[in-house]
Amino acid sequence: MNSHLSFSFPFILVAVLALLMFWMNYVVVSPMTAQDDGLFNHPDYILENLSGIQMDHESEIQHVFSAKKMLHYLDEEITYLEQPYFVSNEPEKPVMQVKAEKAELLKNGENIHLTENVTVSRGMDGDEDKITMVTSYLHLMPDDNIARTNKSVAIAMKNATMNAVGLELNNHTGVLQLLSKVRAVED
Repeated sequence: MNSHLSFSFPFILVAVLALLMFWMNYVVVSPMTAQDDGLFNHPDYILENLSGIQMDHESEIQHVFSAKKMLHYLDEEITYLEQPYFVSNEPEKPVMQVKAEKAELLKNGENIHLTENVTVSRGMDGDEDKITMVTSYLHLMPDDNIARTNKSVAIAMKNATMNAVGLELNNHTGVLQLLSKVRAVED
């Protein structure tokens, strides 16, 4: 009986250790594989309350940028912004202000999608030629100086208001096209 016990004890100990290892592997590895989030489904960096300026060679401010929050995702090469605000103050051009609730930047900013309460203002308050545009979505292509939307847009000027569905603005040429359901009201 003594020899039987000496043989059983190491066998039981190995069996218990094997079960313990199996259980630990299940507890630790299973939740990680069940989520299957991977490292790339989480932002690689988050910035809050950010702002910046771009100046020209004469130390004049050309662009001002701010956002409440920025999240960058490495796997998708995409950046999300909360409450972005942008001001362009280029020489010989009216001041342009752009703000929205959310923005999505793709391909290092080659395509910018602004959503929710998008407002674009050209000119300052009190200017005779100030124009304000409001829409729910705006696609910006900064390299081409193009802005587009296929959503409803309202444009307010000093003496008129225009509503339309769809818009394309070439900021380089200054040509603004309203695409459909255009309605203008003179104040």
